[in-house]
Amino acid sequence: MSARFVEVGDRVYVLRRPRLDVNSTLVVGAAAAVLVDTGSTPAEAAELVEAARRITHLPWSVVNTHHHFDHCFGNQVAAGDPPAPVWAHQEAARLLARPVEVVRDEAYREMIGHDPQLAEQLSHAVVHPPDRTVTRAATLDLGGRAVELWHPGRGHTIGDLVVHVPDADLLVAGDLVEQGAPPSFDDAYPLEWPDTLAAVLRRLGPASVVVPGHGACVGVDFVRAQHADLVALEWLIRDGHADGAPPARVAARAPFGPQAAGTAVVRGYAELSNRA
Repeated sequence: MSARFVEVGDRVYVLRRPRLDVNSTLVVGAAAAVLVDTGSTPAEAAELVEAARRITHLPWSVVNTHHHFDHCFGNQVAAGDPPAPVWAHQEAARLLARPVEVVRDEAYREMIGHDPQLAEQLSHAVVHPPDRTVTRAATLDLGGRAVELWHPGRGHTIGDLVVHVPDADLLVAGDLVEQGAPPSFDDAYPLEWPDTLAAVLRRLGPASVVVPGHGACVGVDFVRAQHADLVALEWLIRDGHADGAPPARVAARAPFGPQAAGTAVVRGYAELSNRA
């Protein structure tokens, strides 16, 4: 069965891909659309475009919530020819504009132990960096419908961008919110993530729909619970660092499980030592 979008809010659609359980979002207005996150490969992006074109033939802008390959390596195909604008936070754009061998190698090393076939595809990927950047916030007009691009702070990465659709009471959170698996801390800022997610929570109402980077759509209670776990993790890291505790000992007591928490503790210790 071909990939398809499911409507999760007024003219807002999510395509949830089995590989890596990653989400792409389509927001449709009267005159234009926005396509958020483009998948890992040209083939995935081609499926994404085909599915989106079954819903709308309006011109679109592309948005990357951050620089990780599963959210942006489909940019070239999704942007089309001539290419549509591709938006991201300025730090995400900077990271994707590094030498292509460096960007590919990071993706390859991340996947080689999990999905060698995908890793091989990533090693030859065409990287299409964003050409429109956001420092703090920007608004896209889709024809009487505003879509807000907003950097609430560092968390999952240095350059996280959320996409807020106020008239649908919906927010695309990228990997600042994870459903179905622990958050990823490989290049995260675990001591800043709680404040960043608190800023996101202040934008949500009791009935808001949140599209996580991976997994099923969630509501505000889920985001509050993840925020509480991130706060608990932050303080365990701070206490462990002050006590000189080994990261593994701190991770054993932390939310999200020892593997994810272990990475978070190492990253948090680096933050406290000004090495992150």
